[in-house]
Amino acid sequence: MGSESTDRREQFAREARAERPDLALLCLLLAAEGDPALDEAGIDAAQMELDRLAGLLPYGPGGARAWAAALAELLGGRYEFRGSAADYQRLESSLLHEVLRRRRGLPILLSVVWTEVARRAGAPVYGVALPGHFVVGFGPPGDQVLADPFDGGRVLTGTDAELLASGATGRPLDPSMLRPADPLDIVVRILNNIRAWAATRPECSDVALWALDLSLLLPSHPARLRHERAQLLVQRGEFLMGAAELEEYAEVVEPVDAQAAERVRRDARLARARLN
Repeated sequence: MGSESTDRREQFAREARAERPDLALLCLLLAAEGDPALDEAGIDAAQMELDRLAGLLPYGPGGARAWAAALAELLGGRYEFRGSAADYQRLESSLLHEVLRRRRGLPILLSVVWTEVARRAGAPVYGVALPGHFVVGFGPPGDQVLADPFDGGRVLTGTDAELLASGATGRPLDPSMLRPADPLDIVVRILNNIRAWAATRPECSDVALWALDLSLLLPSHPARLRHERAQLLVQRGEFLMGAAELEEYAEVVEPVDAQAAERVRRDARLARARLN
């Protein structure tokens, strides 16, 4: 890993620990892992594009519904930001600078565009992590308006939201599902999407590895990610490094589950044996 990549990762870790993390910057630093050509100038250019789009919104259009309509008209209509089934097959759909360039992406990345543009213009906006589908919310919970950037910013009815929730979970929509999403939770979800994309493509294990590395830089992450990273290293043929990380993970697990720790140590021994 080059020094520039190391610097970006350090910046990612710092920003993730900031009092108010900059969601756009975190997404762009993440994108730079997926596209090494994305340098500091490219990151600045993407931020300026979000600023430019925000400057095209009408000043203080009114309440939540008026904001939703203004965003849909600008981003969904004039600039044709939206998604399609094919976007789920492309890594670029999870990289913010590519979403800004192509005006196509996954629901969560399009929602990042919506929220970052609207926030810069002063809108009461936030991401909403509905089960199975990420959308954007405008206004306070009691008078909330939901919009779907994947569908060009279409305003969702209560029935639409109910169907999305029940279709994904089999259960009715719960008010807790409509809470504003925390920026770091959004980043976690983007990284999870990238790992899921790479998991079905063995030739893209390098993508899975950097997505895991960034996940481990976040202030809070499940310990199992360390196990997952060690297993991935072994799968990639990096047996010594993978075995060492398995042994480190076994030390973490042993106080709570000695049997699991022994299984992990056995995997480490098997990894080392593959060098012979």
